[in-house]
Amino acid sequence: MKPVITAFERSPDGGRGLARDMRVRWALEEVGQPYDVRFVSFKALRELAHLAIQPFGQIPTYEEGELALFESGAIVLHIAERHGGLLPNDPNARARAIAWMFAALNTVEPPIFDRSLAMIVEREEPWYEQRLRALENSIRQRLDSLSRHLGEAEWLDGAFGAGDLLMVTVLLRLKGSPILEDYPNLSAYLARGEARPAYRRAFEAQAAVFAASNG
Repeated sequence: MKPVITAFERSPDGGRGLARDMRVRWALEEVGQPYDVRFVSFKALRELAHLAIQPFGQIPTYEEGELALFESGAIVLHIAERHGGLLPNDPNARARAIAWMFAALNTVEPPIFDRSLAMIVEREEPWYEQRLRALENSIRQRLDSLSRHLGEAEWLDGAFGAGDLLMVTVLLRLKGSPILEDYPNLSAYLARGEARPAYRRAFEAQAAVFAASNG
């Protein structure tokens, strides 16, 4: 039985691979697991059928047999634990890889996402410039540490894994920004992630939905 994930039928990300179903698509592509997609409208996100699976009315969700999951990080971890290739076999390396998954979503992503949101919904507010500076300072503090850890390495901890997959999707929101350009090793790291064949397949699948909905 193929797992079924949910995604926006009309994604607000402009086809840039920022919607969080991208993480799940990429993970499934990396491990070679076919999947189906159920597309949902913004109206459907608030309906009881969806809320029974995702209590906060978001995407993605993941259903496989009797299992229903929400939260992209939890879904990626589930996929990585069920299939080889995204988590190391060595227990210590595996624990570190999971720590990087948490770091991507809990430490690095929040100020980056808040910056993106502020640039959309707070631009006309009198506090906007001050808010933006504070968020960008926070982002730079996170990237300073991330850049220092990565150094000249290809991936965060040995071979590519689930931690890298999530970190790359987090950094995508900074693609092309002066902030990320100040960190050449992180820009190169992002480019390596985007160049992976599994990433390209996931990106093209998501972009095709956006193109179809705006055609």
